[in-house]
Amino acid sequence: MSNVILIMLDSLRRDHVGAYGNDWIKTPNIDALAAEGVRFTNAYPEALPTLPVRRAMHTGFRTFPCRNYVAAKGDVVMIPGWQPIPEHHVTMAEVFRHHGYLTAFFASTHHMFKPSMNYHRGFTSWEFIRGQEADHFKVPYGGDMESVENLPCEDMYGMVGHSLPYCLANVQDWREEKDWFVPRTFGAAARWLERNGGDQKFMMVIDEFDPHEPWNPPKEYLDLYFDTESYEGRRIIPTVGGPNEFGEGELEYTLASYAGEVTHCDDYVGLFLDKVKELGLWDDTVVALVSDHGHNIMDHGIMHKVPDHMYNELMDLVYIIKGQGGDNAGKECVAYVAHHDIPVTLMEMAGIKAPEGLDGANVWRWASGEEQTRSYATCMFYPWLWTKDSEYVYMTDIEKTSEKLYDIKADPKEKNNIASKHPEVCKRLRKRLWDEVGGDPPRYDIIRRDHEWYEYPDIHDPTGTFSKTLIAKRDALKRK
Repeated sequence: MSNVILIMLDSLRRDHVGAYGNDWIKTPNIDALAAEGVRFTNAYPEALPTLPVRRAMHTGFRTFPCRNYVAAKGDVVMIPGWQPIPEHHVTMAEVFRHHGYLTAFFASTHHMFKPSMNYHRGFTSWEFIRGQEADHFKVPYGGDMESVENLPCEDMYGMVGHSLPYCLANVQDWREEKDWFVPRTFGAAARWLERNGGDQKFMMVIDEFDPHEPWNPPKEYLDLYFDTESYEGRRIIPTVGGPNEFGEGELEYTLASYAGEVTHCDDYVGLFLDKVKELGLWDDTVVALVSDHGHNIMDHGIMHKVPDHMYNELMDLVYIIKGQGGDNAGKECVAYVAHHDIPVTLMEMAGIKAPEGLDGANVWRWASGEEQTRSYATCMFYPWLWTKDSEYVYMTDIEKTSEKLYDIKADPKEKNNIASKHPEVCKRLRKRLWDEVGGDPPRYDIIRRDHEWYEYPDIHDPTGTFSKTLIAKRDALKRK
């Protein structure tokens, strides 16, 4: 049986990684992992965003089409699929522990540890690295969010993203690079390996929320991609999900801040994997590195994750798996794969029989030459559905009031919506989605019944900054 390490990097765009063709962002360690493993080029999420992905990744069951949704207390996010792991689902960690493995979990992705959530089920030991994004770690700031006096140290040049009252408050104790989330998460995992790596077989999950926004890389990483000396724009930029306005140089600064976070993550992936090698564990350890989704950074006129913008910058995943002893090193696999395949794949690569009835498949077999069984991918980001095959990307809302179609061979950046010109193609792909759902998609009135007042999202904060779409949603709920 093999050791297993699964690394999740939140919001890592495929087109920002050298192994997937990027030539200006430095990711040498992820590239090196891809050279020793298999790089999957048709990897897409099957439900979005953060927690729907992780439900599938931890259980092997699809979250799509996000049935049985009930808004959870202790969470301001209200998106179908954003729920705890169902009690009747066995988690990957529980299976490995049942087979005698030590199971360890190191995560800064705070959503998994909110009051109603249970994503640490099955782990022998787990560590939650506090303070990411809107983690309720410190009392949120008030006042002028854009003041550089809010920055804790010279090494933090600025910050770009939403939820800044929490984000800025949570980093006030930082003084040097070791205080950033990435070194703390991977450092905790490395220390655990030093203590426990040689005693018995282990399965480890490292779930690092970076390079998720807010983007505030240490200045040396920002300087790789941006001239801060000549920059005269805002250093702290509050953003919203949707259209945003940027001053001169501010979008370039934002893009560089994201790129700096990608390289920062890559450096610590490398330091951690070096520790695995130093401890003599490399050849006997399966390593998978994936993203949960990418990120919209004004590619199609918006920032952040929005259901009707499931374009390639959001949907294309980094999905790399290294086997034992160099098997399949350097291969590219074009099979359609997703997060619910990860448990079955890692279990069987480790020599464990996966539980019956899981939705996922062992994608390592496809990488090793077995014929793949899928010809397309599907996803739900409520209330929109998405599908992709070798010819088209198609997306529509569950009421069928709007649709988008892209010829990915003629238009790989998905800029020219041809839905009105090809109604027959739209009809065929819409039928595919409805067949996959098994009928009409579930519909939800997104409100907490009988406790509507409880911890509303930021859209109910009269001092908050939010998009016109969210303003309309708030006002509609008030009218009800």
